[in-house]
Amino acid sequence: MPGTQEGIDFLLAPYRVLDLTDERGLLAGKILADLGADVLQIEPPGGSPARNIGPFYGDDPRPEKSLFWWAYAANKRSVTLDLERKDGRALLERLVAEADFLIESFEPGYLEGIGLGYDHLAGINPRLVMVSITAFGQDGPYSNYQASDIVGMALGGFMYLTGDDDRAPVRISFPHFYIHGAAAGAAAAMLAHTYRVTSGQGQYVDVSCQQAVAKTLAHAPQIWDIEGAILKRMGVYRQTSGENRVRINWPCKDGYVNYMVQGGTVAYSTRALLAWAEEDGLDVTELNAVGWEELGYGAITPELMTQLSGPLGEFFIGHTRAELVQGSLDRRILLFPVATPSALQGHPQLEARGYFKEMEHKELGATVRYPGAFVKSGDGRDIAGLYRRPPLIGEHNLEIYQGELGLSVQEIESLKRIGVI
Repeated sequence: MPGTQEGIDFLLAPYRVLDLTDERGLLAGKILADLGADVLQIEPPGGSPARNIGPFYGDDPRPEKSLFWWAYAANKRSVTLDLERKDGRALLERLVAEADFLIESFEPGYLEGIGLGYDHLAGINPRLVMVSITAFGQDGPYSNYQASDIVGMALGGFMYLTGDDDRAPVRISFPHFYIHGAAAGAAAAMLAHTYRVTSGQGQYVDVSCQQAVAKTLAHAPQIWDIEGAILKRMGVYRQTSGENRVRINWPCKDGYVNYMVQGGTVAYSTRALLAWAEEDGLDVTELNAVGWEELGYGAITPELMTQLSGPLGEFFIGHTRAELVQGSLDRRILLFPVATPSALQGHPQLEARGYFKEMEHKELGATVRYPGAFVKSGDGRDIAGLYRRPPLIGEHNLEIYQGELGLSVQEIESLKRIGVI
């Protein structure tokens, strides 16, 4: 399935990526593929282990129907290759000669151990940008440690800030540790590419997922520097200074909304919300008497927050998300809904930007709706997009091995028979 890139001015259309990652690094190649790079997902014979991760289309647990795989492999092409075999390594070297990027997520030292380290590959192609995505990086005392998502999120510091303050830390439910690292890998690849454009020289990029996660906590050190306070996990509340905190997540009639009570320059929002609550018959006399305009950020005390919680909680639970959103727009209240995945399907902003795309799966006789491009140009042009459904196992072997490397059908069949491809 060649796909079509018509109508999209892709940023990376001239470039090729060899993606050797497993489920831990697939997002890096997906980002580059969405930007138009020709990403070859190099899978072991039989398919990537990521294909065994559910959920599955139609609840049919087969490798070609993994929704996890679909999410991270759309726009890519697939070739199979066994790097443990000499003939397999020889094929990879031939692919490296014409590639621009190589992304991998093996354990540190694996590729070096089989003769495919960066120095060797750079000898074949000095312009190659190689990105290694691992839990803790290529060196250091933890470099060879294994890390599940919960281990990574804990050691990255993220778990300490996630959850309720009277309970143990928790991780975000969907695994994020390697996703952070993979996204950092894509960004780092582009930084190395920028250097290559000016110098003509490739680079080796060593990505630590732990460091990528730790980077998301940049606000925590700032709180210490500014307030001398240690940021804590607070569930539905947000710590604003010292022991002061405000509630930001509120249940409503059909879900949740986020609203942060504030004073100072945005006191108008609080005043408008209190006026609306009063219209609903709630007694907010004492709250109206508060000098909101004089309360700067972080000045709402626990006592004032307790005073607010009763009336505001009662107000929010009496309205639907849609009512609260429209009313807030009409009244200039700084409130927004907590969208569910189903709510995103028809979200007017996403629809206006053409975010979701229908992709035909001829092998299934079905059309599937996918999340689309994550970026547009400043003038609204499409510079990224979705144009190819996720590849079947080794779907593009002939295109690459015969069409590009010049192997005969007999050679390809022989390599397949002995398990190289």
